[in-house]
Amino acid sequence: MAKEVVKKIKLQIAAGKATPAPPVGTVLGPAGINLGEFCTKYNEATRDKMGDILPVEISIYDDRSFDFVIKTPPAAFLIKKYAKINKGSAKGANNVVGTLTKDQLREIAEIKLPDLNAYTVEQAMNIVEGTARNMGVAVKGLNDKELAEQAEEAKEKEAEMEKRAEELAEMEKEVAENKDATAEVPVATEKEETTEE
Repeated sequence: MAKEVVKKIKLQIAAGKATPAPPVGTVLGPAGINLGEFCTKYNEATRDKMGDILPVEISIYDDRSFDFVIKTPPAAFLIKKYAKINKGSAKGANNVVGTLTKDQLREIAEIKLPDLNAYTVEQAMNIVEGTARNMGVAVKGLNDKELAEQAEEAKEKEAEMEKRAEELAEMEKEVAENKDATAEVPVATEKEETTEE
């Protein structure tokens, strides 16, 4: 009789560096599997990919045994690694923070192909290129000119928005000053009103 899977857990762990300490222990501890055994098996299986962050899908069975499937590193991780940047752009394609060559794009696509919804390397390249674009990473000879123009347009729009914000702040200041001026107008008190009667 086949063992029944009672739980599936997905983690992203540095290759060759799994330890029973958090976050691994925190997530897998309650599942009741042998943490030392998992860490040893994972580290042996990923030793050749040291330095990469690898997603792993762990299937835990009813008898507390387990097996796992190691996936390819996340596209964003590979893009940052190849473009030699620490993080992607906060403004997406409107701010280019790095560049890849077409060869690097193909390399990443070939690594990611087994985990992507694509049948050819070209389709995978399109998917990876889209991820790179959203991270503000251009691909030389593919979209670098287009992204540079887009970033320039975004800068111009940003400058225009800042100018408008300054004008608005100036107008608000004027309104506030005028309010202060109107507050100084004397108001008839009750005493004055009674003397008029």
